[in-house]
Amino acid sequence: MWQRNQTSLADFILEGLFDDSLTHLSLFSLTLVVFLIAVGGNALTILLICADPRLHTPMYFLLSQLSLMDLMHVCTTIPKMATSYLSGEKSISFAGCATQHFLYLSLGGAECLLLAFMSYDRYVAICHPLRYTVLMNRKVRLMMVAMSWLGASINSLIYTAILMHFPFCGLRIIHHFYCEFPAVVKLVCGDVTVYEATVYISTILILLLPISLISTSYAFILHSVIQMRSAGSKRNAFATCSSHLTVVFLWFGACIFSYMRPRSQRTPLQDKVGSVFYSIITPMLNPLIYTLRNKDVAQALRRVLGRDMITKIL
Repeated sequence: MWQRNQTSLADFILEGLFDDSLTHLSLFSLTLVVFLIAVGGNALTILLICADPRLHTPMYFLLSQLSLMDLMHVCTTIPKMATSYLSGEKSISFAGCATQHFLYLSLGGAECLLLAFMSYDRYVAICHPLRYTVLMNRKVRLMMVAMSWLGASINSLIYTAILMHFPFCGLRIIHHFYCEFPAVVKLVCGDVTVYEATVYISTILILLLPISLISTSYAFILHSVIQMRSAGSKRNAFATCSSHLTVVFLWFGACIFSYMRPRSQRTPLQDKVGSVFYSIITPMLNPLIYTLRNKDVAQALRRVLGRDMITKIL
């Protein structure tokens, strides 16, 4: 038993994304630029929403939580990948791998749930505008955020604890740039058929249930928009929803590609490409999509920058 525990607690080796070629060096540099844009964009979004009282509304409160999840998501995987590439030290400790697995799974699940709650927020704003402040009061939105974080964290904690309890053997080389579930489970020595089936069902639920809620919300929204007589009201409604819908398509599309394909059709390269998209590209695009198409955020940015400039002058 002691020998098995020693084997289970040994380090893993992350294969990484890039090698030492000039082409991969350029791709690594590009990845760092995308990482910095993602960190800066999401951090700025959170600061603007906190700093400007005009953005203290339910929609922007949920948006700040989305930005926080994206910020934590990129910081969970990219710094370790960059450190391993620059230092040449590709090992990751057992505890570090378990922590990384728990965090990325928690944040991914929380973002799925939060995007569903954000669609409900848009439904209330467009279909029941006079009751918006009542239906989306402080207690309701705090409950939405708590359900997103706690539900996803509990789900991730259970599956991480079970996965890391399995015996690992062989060279322990993870064919990925972080401890993603499909790459780690391939290193398990025992039979994981039941465990994989359970995780697959759980993944379907955590993806399809939010998608169902989002689809239902937008079906009601579309019905309400069709009944609007004013062309300006229709444009405002579509403008309000377009940013959220774009983020939904990007996020869920990448997640479905990464986790709902049969195992026989998966390759390490495809897994890496899918993971790069939803763990790096999407967190970078989300704040850009919301800020570039949102007049309130743009005005808040001008007010904050103007205030800082005035403070410096005085």
